[in-house]
This record gives sequence, structure tokens and C-alpha cells, in this order.
Amino acid sequence: MKIRRKPAYTLLALLLAGVSASVMAEEKFTFLTNWYAQAEHGGFYEAQAKGLYKTAGLDVSIKMGGPQVNVMQLMAAGQADCTLGDNGQALETWQAGVHAVTVATVFQHSPTVFISHDKVEKGQELKDKTFLLATEAYTSFWPWAKSELGLASAKIRPYTFSVQPFLADNNLVQQGYVTSEPFSVEKGGKPFYVYMLSDWGYPPYGNSVICMADTVKKRPAAVAAFVKASMQGWKDYLQDPTAGNALITQANPRMGADQIAFGIAQMKKYELVTGGDAQTGGIGIITEPRLKKTWDMLVKNKLIDADKVPFEQTFTLDMIKDAKVMP
Repeated sequence: MKIRRKPAYTLLALLLAGVSASVMAEEKFTFLTNWYAQAEHGGFYEAQAKGLYKTAGLDVSIKMGGPQVNVMQLMAAGQADCTLGDNGQALETWQAGVHAVTVATVFQHSPTVFISHDKVEKGQELKDKTFLLATEAYTSFWPWAKSELGLASAKIRPYTFSVQPFLADNNLVQQGYVTSEPFSVEKGGKPFYVYMLSDWGYPPYGNSVICMADTVKKRPAAVAAFVKASMQGWKDYLQDPTAGNALITQANPRMGADQIAFGIAQMKKYELVTGGDAQTGGIGIITEPRLKKTWDMLVKNKLIDADKVPFEQTFTLDMIKDAKVMP
């Protein structure tokens, strides 16, 4: 019997076909951050740098936001599959007709702070100060601060993302992120005090992963894969941020290594990523009771209409519940 040998190139062809199929299997996925690349986005860049997204079958592009970028509008326009933002944003944009849902969170509590020249025991003691506030404050924490901290009569000046006015006037209170503004204020050489709004009862999560409801419905596997890989990226980043930091500085050359290090140290100090429910549910976990507190706050302060924003439709636990990336 004559044995017919297969051509030598057949095995090579099969291997190449397998590689090609693997590449083809990587599903394109675009993620839009809420600011220029920084430590607060480190876990996503870490996942990108270490190939965690590719391992999960995704070809992820990370785009930067910024002070003039409305990330929710861009996502609604199809420029991103998911974005990063305060989970209250998803509720407010739902009322505006943009049906976005919260699927996970990076920070277990909001990193929003007030920075004061004076030491106080409670927020009400700041009522005679003048506050530096950015535009977004009026649809997020400021209505809450007015009603819950008694700051309705406080004076307001616009915050232009420079801390110089604060440093020049001891009567000013500066808004900020605990991971960012204190770094700049510290360089001024004056004593200052940082107050986490979450310590005073401000309920939202921070840096939540928000996706269009239609995306979650049509691409649940891709969203879940992105979420799990991202949370593994966050775990890795807090252990060794070298790979993620390289991509951060590549995307945002103005972000210095000292500021990145400060942001990481603050995230660890305040257990933004690893504290709260993350201790038992894993990094990125969200819960219905916590989300409901934000919904209740926005309804109370008339930022959303309860009849127009159905709470149960504004989030899903399905994308994060099985990730289980423990701190």
C-alpha cells in the first residue's frame, strides 16, 4: 500500500489558521475615561499593558476624556462602548434620554473632597467660607452639600482647575479629588485640611464603569469580559504599577511620576479600590442598596424625577457578580 504523505506545509497552515482565528476572535471594545490619563485610571492601562484584555478576547482601545469632554454624550453617540464616571451621571443622563447603566465601579466611595485652610469637625462649620466649584458640582455633590451640610448660604466662585486662588485666600474652600488636588496644594507650603465627602455621608461610588443599556443587552459577554479583566488590572496595578504607568505617561506626557505615585498612595491610604464591599465581593463590586442611596439622594435634591428614572433599569449586577477579583 502506498502511503500518501501530507505536504509539510499543512501543519504550518493549520497553525497559522489558528493564530488568524485567535486574532479574528478579539472583539473590538472602546473605553472612554473621564479625564486625561492618570493614576486614577491605572488599572485599565495595566490591563492593557499586560495583555489582560487580549486574553479575555477583546481588542480594547482606551480614549481619554478631559475638562471639555462630555463622556456620556460621546458614548451615546457611539464613540465608546463604556465610559468612566460618577454613578449619579448614569441616573441623570437617563432622565435626559440617554439610557446608560452602571455595571461596576473602581472606587467604593467617592474621592470628592473639600480642602480647607481651617480644621473643622463637621461640614456645617464651612458655611461662611467661599467655595471654588467646577460646573459639574451643581449636578453632583453641591445640591447634597447644601441640603445635608447646611451650605446653602455659602458663596461660590468658579473653579478653573488651578489651586492658585485657594493658596492666595484663606477664606476659600477648594473642591477636588483626594488623589489629585492635595498634591498641588501641598506644593504651596501652607497648612491645609482634606475632608472626604463620603465621610460626611455623600453616597455615590467613584469612577464607575457605565455602559449604554443597549450595549449591555447586545454584548453582555464582551462587557463582562472587559469588567473582569479591568478589575484584575486594578489588582495588579496596586501591587506593581510599572507597566500601567508606562502607558499613562505615553498617553499623557504631562503627568509626572511624582503625581502618579501620590495618586496611588492616596488610593491605598483611603482604600478607594480595595475597601468597603470589595473586601467581600471583590474589586469593582456594586450593590443595589448602595446604588439606591444615590438614586434617593438625586430624587430628594430634585436632580432626577423618580417617575422618569426607573431605578431597577439603571444598573445591572450581572457584569461584575462573577468576576470575584479579591483584593
